[in-house]
Amino acid sequence: MKAFILDRYEKKGVLRLGDMPTPTPGDDDVLVEVHAAGLNPLDSKVRDGEFKSLLSYRPPFILGHDVAGTVVRVGANVRAFKVGDEVYARPRDGRIGTFAEFIAIDQADVALKPKSVSMEEAASLPLVALTAWQALVERAKLQKGQKVLIHAGSGGVGAIAIQLAKHLGATVATTTSAANIDLVRSFGADVVVDYKSQAFEQVLSGYDLALNSLDGETLLKSLEVLKPGGKLISISGPPDPAFFRERGLNWALRQALRPLSAGVRRKAKARDASYSFLFMHASGEQLARITALVEAGAVRPVVDRVFPFEALNDALAYLDTGRAKGKVVVKLK
Repeated sequence: MKAFILDRYEKKGVLRLGDMPTPTPGDDDVLVEVHAAGLNPLDSKVRDGEFKSLLSYRPPFILGHDVAGTVVRVGANVRAFKVGDEVYARPRDGRIGTFAEFIAIDQADVALKPKSVSMEEAASLPLVALTAWQALVERAKLQKGQKVLIHAGSGGVGAIAIQLAKHLGATVATTTSAANIDLVRSFGADVVVDYKSQAFEQVLSGYDLALNSLDGETLLKSLEVLKPGGKLISISGPPDPAFFRERGLNWALRQALRPLSAGVRRKAKARDASYSFLFMHASGEQLARITALVEAGAVRPVVDRVFPFEALNDALAYLDTGRAKGKVVVKLK
């Protein structure tokens, strides 16, 4: 099968289009023919080698964390899916590889594709929608009437998180550039801060939750908008001790890495707030709930550009500019 292969870790490196064996599905797997694959900043970070210490991928391997396609084979233990089903997924860590014609995925990571959207739109959803769900529902337990700040509202995660937060009944503030104000308002944002002309930490106050996807300076400033008991969740780091425990790191290594988040945790405690790092995980069950929200019109995919599969490196370069509104997708079929 054709696939884009990472031969070595390299900052802004080029993936090689080559031939790889078509995967053989295990007993709990579905083999999916890929129709479209979504791109994420995580792909760039893995390519650049930023996660070498956390994700044990040995080059050469196939990159890619989002997929929509058709089931062409099922394992012996698979009961929830059949050949011909249109599905989407964020394959679990250790089993990525959606930049290819086929991928074998554990059935627990897969959900039926929303019928109301295209393959390209479906491929844009899994990673960002699961991130939003796990931050707002699973981790923060966001309630109706609460106030949440979602940074980078025109980005992949931000666009979905705003919609989900509004569905949950929250008041939503977001940061973006002036050019994207109307766009983020169309997602449901109640308060929009132009980060180029306004300091969000001076404009906003009394928030229950802040979701950060930006740099360390923004992270620390986000503490200033929280009320006592507020929560700061970051998907861009720094990792906290709970994350290292979840990853199964030994005690000595956990202690050595504690200082990474010591500053923000200390400042959060001083403000009677909490800090946690979120590295999203695969979940077909949660994706099925997201499918229901898409079908009901509560959440809509946001796709900036669709590239042909052969132009995947161009798509990654465009993603790396940071100017994409929503998601970048490559189309195979």
